[in-house]
Amino acid sequence: MTYDRAGFGLSGRTAAQLGIDDMAADLVAMVEAVVSDPFVLVAHSMGGLVARRAAEGLRPHLRGLLLLDPTPESAPVYDTFAHTARNVDRAMSVTQALVRSRSLARMVSGKIRRVYPADTYAAMLAEDFVPAGIAQTRKEFRAVAAAIPQLRAEPPALPSCPTVLLSASRPVKGRERQHAVIAEYQRRRVETLPDGRFEEVDSGHFIQAEQPGIVADRVGELLDRAPDRHSRSA
Repeated sequence: MTYDRAGFGLSGRTAAQLGIDDMAADLVAMVEAVVSDPFVLVAHSMGGLVARRAAEGLRPHLRGLLLLDPTPESAPVYDTFAHTARNVDRAMSVTQALVRSRSLARMVSGKIRRVYPADTYAAMLAEDFVPAGIAQTRKEFRAVAAAIPQLRAEPPALPSCPTVLLSASRPVKGRERQHAVIAEYQRRRVETLPDGRFEEVDSGHFIQAEQPGIVADRVGELLDRAPDRHSRSA
């Protein structure tokens, strides 16, 4: 089971500026409304911040937590993230205008096209690489920038369920040093958990697209560790 956060994909558009806590509350409310069996929560990148906050309210439901290449809020890259987010926002404002043209939308989404299956990419192109989708992405960058000081001051509670963090081993060219630092902070984060495991994966940042078999295997392993083998992932 997967879902679209507010403002993305098939979820309704929103004019509000949602924060990380709002996104986590939405996730908890959705699970309580539609999920009856215990499950494994899988979160990628920024979604790791949302999932860790949501895990505080999902404890009775969670059999495991699988984090795909997240950046812990303690990592130095976030020391200047407010400045980074402003620069990214300016660049994305240009992208937001460009994607009105479908040919330009395909051009700016080339990295996504190269790693995702054709049907998944087609859906992302139609739902996310449109002006409203880019506008929502800009809002989420702002939400992360606003949340970092709070998350550093009051980190989410440690998950009580088994947790696996998959770290991408292939950095973007020119960002090798930053990548190595983030990986070290990922490792440190996992070492603080009561039942955590860090694992490097031969992949770029989009592990779920480049190594879906490994992701599925780790979900299965987390479910196998649980008493209820009929649980399902979400």
